[in-house]
Amino acid sequence: MALTGRAALLAALGSLPVGIWEPSWTGILAVNAPLAVACACDFVLAAPVRRLGLIRSGDTSVRLGDTADVTLTITNPSRRPLRARLRDAWPPSTWQPGTETTASRHRLTVPPGERRRVTTRLRPTRRGDRQADRVTIRSYGPLGLFSRQGTHKAPWTVRVLPPFTSRKHLPSKLARLRELDGRTSVLTRGEGTEFDSLREYVPGDDTRSIDWRATARQTTVAVRTWRPERDRHILLVLDTGRTSAGRVGDAPRLDASMDAALLLAALASRAGDRVDLLAYDRKVRALIQGRTAGDVLPALVNAMATLEPELVETNARGLTATALRTSPRRSLIVLLTTLDAAPIEEGLLPVLSQLTQRHTVLLASVADPHITEMAKARGSVDAVYEAAAAAQAQSERHRTAEQLRRHGVTVVDATPDDLAPALADAYLALKAAGRL
Repeated sequence: MALTGRAALLAALGSLPVGIWEPSWTGILAVNAPLAVACACDFVLAAPVRRLGLIRSGDTSVRLGDTADVTLTITNPSRRPLRARLRDAWPPSTWQPGTETTASRHRLTVPPGERRRVTTRLRPTRRGDRQADRVTIRSYGPLGLFSRQGTHKAPWTVRVLPPFTSRKHLPSKLARLRELDGRTSVLTRGEGTEFDSLREYVPGDDTRSIDWRATARQTTVAVRTWRPERDRHILLVLDTGRTSAGRVGDAPRLDASMDAALLLAALASRAGDRVDLLAYDRKVRALIQGRTAGDVLPALVNAMATLEPELVETNARGLTATALRTSPRRSLIVLLTTLDAAPIEEGLLPVLSQLTQRHTVLLASVADPHITEMAKARGSVDAVYEAAAAAQAQSERHRTAEQLRRHGVTVVDATPDDLAPALADAYLALKAAGRL
């Protein structure tokens, strides 16, 4: 129970004249006694809050940056009307800054034996599962002098999915894929290609592509066409160790890596390839295997929603062993990790040969655009020192990338905005070269 501001204001206004003209406790009690009786009556007439029924419904998932509507149904089983204010509490990361007060508080009136709905609009600022906290209801009497207050538990979870901002690049990458696919066949057979179809000979075609058996069965000369092989296996390996926690711009490196992985998964599934996901640091954080082309992208998005960087050094040997167990046959292994010299030279390079002798390895890393800006700085002593430090950092990354290339690894090093399309281009280049 609680007094309202209206009751406090009436008590102050009633006591003020008594205090000015004839100050005495008797006068103050004489003025405030009727107010106390009115407050008691107001409390009795206020609808009880303990017996209210609360049921949630609405959205259970939302992409980061979009809005989700969660509806709360309040049932009033008492014989008195409910006049109430309601606070629907959620974690702070569920709201845009400054919007919680207006979004989580509602006024409602529920007649006896009826129900009403209120909708809370969420706009999360972080990925992961966001769980509803308690619902606090303050029920007012008809005079608005006194109120009953109670708290209810109404569990609900909204999963905030990665935003997948790189999907805007998908149409252009699919157009390039169609140039490599069977719809744009080639005449030259080679590693990484498979038979597509027969067509009529055109002057200028390679005579080695003529299918003499098919030609004997028809009146025209037939030639074979080929296309890049399908049903290749791709394993996306997300490094969730401490290096993925470094922030580039407003988000950690892990978020940019996940966005690039989603674009590659969408492109590869359209190409007829099988895509799996492994998230690892010192243990498996997520593992998605054996999904069909239509189910792989929702499964990846759902698994990535709860991934967070772990402040531990990634176990490269454990990562390599898990990747080899997950992909026993020849595959394209895409490592989304760092290009920092120490983790690569001390962790990955000693075990890299175990991957490259059986699989095609592609390493993608998020570069910091601020370092590029620092390298261009001039005009003051501080700017020159910053440029020198940035140039040294870039030189170390280039040296590390060159070491990886000497071991047969394809390296993609790009800023967060460019990483996803660059990784997709590298995949298409490997597919065109028949290396998958």
